[in-house]
Amino acid sequence: MFTFLLVVHAIIAALLVAVILMQKSEGGGLTSGGSPSGLMSARGAANFLTRATAVLAGLFVVMSITLAVIAATRGGNEIDTSRAATPPAQTAPATGPAPAVQPTTLPATPADNSAVPLAR
Repeated sequence: MFTFLLVVHAIIAALLVAVILMQKSEGGGLTSGGSPSGLMSARGAANFLTRATAVLAGLFVVMSITLAVIAATRGGNEIDTSRAATPPAQTAPATGPAPAVQPTTLPATPADNSAVPLAR
């Protein structure tokens, strides 16, 4: 049901965009004034595209509220962890003999630390 309403909502949104883009641009909007063929005239208000825009906008708002209510009341509030990063696999300990450790060569230092000056 939710998916069907979501698809209908997307179709209404696409139709609303198409109807708005098909309308004639009137320039200054409601503040231009004085134009008998403007938005507030009888002919402009009865225009098909104007009425279609109003109906589609109303349907869009109603569908938005309906989808929000349905989404809020659904029982699926758990977090989806299917895409979470998995920890790296643990490597099994080696079963053979331990590898030989090579001794490291350290620089020669005096055993009594006589070369280190004392702070006074």
